[in-house]
Amino acid sequence: MPGMTTDRRAIPRRSLWGAADFRNLWMSQTVSLAGTGITLLALPLVALFALGASPAEIGLLWAVEYLPILLVGLPAGVWVDRLPLRAVMVGADLLRVAALLAVPVALALDVLTMPLLYVVTFLIGLGTLFYDVAQMSILPALVAEDRLVDANGKLELSRSVSQIGGPPVGGLMVQLLTAPLAVLADVVTYLLSAYCVLRVRRPAPVDRPVDEAGLGRDIREGMRFVFGHPLIRPLLLCATLAEIASAVIQALQVVYAAEVHSMGPVAIGVALAVGNGGGVLGALVAEPFARRFGTGTAFMVSIVLFTAGSAILPMSIGPVTFAMGMFVAYLGAFVFNVLQVSLCQAVTPPHLLGRMNSVFRFATWGVIPLGAAGGGLLVEYVGLPGVFWMAAGLNALSILPPLLSKIPGLREVVHHSAEQPAAETTAGPSRIHPEEPPADRP
Repeated sequence: MPGMTTDRRAIPRRSLWGAADFRNLWMSQTVSLAGTGITLLALPLVALFALGASPAEIGLLWAVEYLPILLVGLPAGVWVDRLPLRAVMVGADLLRVAALLAVPVALALDVLTMPLLYVVTFLIGLGTLFYDVAQMSILPALVAEDRLVDANGKLELSRSVSQIGGPPVGGLMVQLLTAPLAVLADVVTYLLSAYCVLRVRRPAPVDRPVDEAGLGRDIREGMRFVFGHPLIRPLLLCATLAEIASAVIQALQVVYAAEVHSMGPVAIGVALAVGNGGGVLGALVAEPFARRFGTGTAFMVSIVLFTAGSAILPMSIGPVTFAMGMFVAYLGAFVFNVLQVSLCQAVTPPHLLGRMNSVFRFATWGVIPLGAAGGGLLVEYVGLPGVFWMAAGLNALSILPPLLSKIPGLREVVHHSAEQPAAETTAGPSRIHPEEPPADRP
């Protein structure tokens, strides 16, 4: 309120762009995502034109990227917790550099094969897994607790913008440079990403007790924390159901647009760009919306939005309503993502951040191949609109775990060191304050 100088919200806050550590982390992710947008087109085109790959082989190429999550997703969190986070991120970038370099080298030596491309894709997915888990774990050490939503919003914004601009830029580079040379452009982005990480100041050491019990116990400790936490558990269940639905929609959105609405390539590209525009808006409004109406309310609204957007798709009567459904779905999904990552980071002790993030990634991204494959198989039995209605139904179910938890009553994100892990009052919604945050780091 005006005139109340004791209200922390009334104190002007320095922009995160002035914090060198966060800025370098953001630049690392941004250039990395830009390169990934190129590779998403370049590698399938190499397989298609250089090796004459079949649609099934190209589909398998996409699926292989998610195998590391299923194979090492859980132990990855333990290793990240045990290792210096900057070293993990730089190592992940260099692994992806080495993997991508193998493609033009193998082409030049005339030894490129589909099995080699599968190995390259697997290594890229492995590097991405470790980079993402370490990046989400390092962020709370670089910004004050009450800036996590703002910081994650900026990181999600770069992700959304890359989804809009990455494929067109990638297509242009493939056309101008050929696919192998476009792959080399992605090599440069990963090198730049590693350089930006090296410019991040080393976070304060984590006070982690020495554990000689081994990998299995550490994994179980992380899983017990995630599934036993009254705020993280409902978010994990919600996100997993929503991720299955999202995988169905993303795997079939082009087919649906083409077959149901007779949309051509240009119209489909415009519709998907409009949808990603909803993601840009979601990343921008997540922090001010949560600050104005409360974290719990923002969570519930975001779930309603991505559920409504997915329900608009099977009801769409043409390209305009199809694009509108994509926009609303992405808007809700990105608001949810920003808030979910921020809340989970805030309530997790530093020595468990890697494991929490890896368990979350294992559960949510691990179901993507299941959703994509299952949706494709069900088309034969219920048709495309029927499959999209099923996806909308999964999104509708995803609201139940948060709704039945203490999340709707949250006013602000609570820090892990607070005495109460969730909102509790005798009357009315709660307002939990985190510890007084330190000044933003320069």
